[in-house]
Amino acid sequence: MQAFSYQTATSVAAAAAALNDESKLVAGGQSLLPSMRLGLAAPEALIDLGGIADLKGISVSGSTVKIGAMTTHADVAANADVKRLIPALADLAGNIGDRQVRNRGTLGGSLANNDPAACYPAAVLGLGATVHTNQRDITADDFFQGLYMTALEDGEIITAVSFPVPQAAGWQKFKQPASRFSLVGVFVSKGAGGVRVAVTGAGGNGVFRVKAIEDALAANWSAAAAQAVKVSADGLNSDLHGSAEYRAALIPVLAGRAVGG
Repeated sequence: MQAFSYQTATSVAAAAAALNDESKLVAGGQSLLPSMRLGLAAPEALIDLGGIADLKGISVSGSTVKIGAMTTHADVAANADVKRLIPALADLAGNIGDRQVRNRGTLGGSLANNDPAACYPAAVLGLGATVHTNQRDITADDFFQGLYMTALEDGEIITAVSFPVPQAAGWQKFKQPASRFSLVGVFVSKGAGGVRVAVTGAGGNGVFRVKAIEDALAANWSAAAAQAVKVSADGLNSDLHGSAEYRAALIPVLAGRAVGG
């Protein structure tokens, strides 16, 4: 690992001002630091967001749960309001990685990294959440733009995410046992915006929605309706853990289990 400078930001504005092409933001560090150890990332400076109190915490307003970008997975999983209003989100957060990852990793860090097998992107897309930054609000459908790619622009920092409270929601994850990332993960929800089904771990371009299952569940919200849909293997990942066809077969099965809860 090469030498780098390190600073703790005292505000979002200060962090944005210090950010440039040679620097990286550090949230929980659970993705960036391993990449640096492997030589896959070599920033000249790290800007730590951990000291910015405004980026932490969970609040409820009407039918929306707002979670600060620096809130850890463990805090989301343990929060009474999240467990009461969106239990599927609490379940998802409580099963990310291992204990260290859950206590250090953050919502904002996960979304900014947009790992193609990460869990949080499925919840954000599957619930139709809104990502707030220091510059604007971004809908979930616009935020995820491909493999490790997001709509974030230079100097833009995620500050919070607003999750609409659904009428019903569920999450199922078929994990790769060594990494605990999703071989396939499916988040389903039914709410004011309709039915949404988001899949992580299976797509070559990261998280994506499955319209065929959404249509089936809109007509009949049941496990049987979801599992009756045949998903194409075109464009899905194929590796030593599972073929594209295997992942395609898993998607409706997990969607049905998520509905059946």
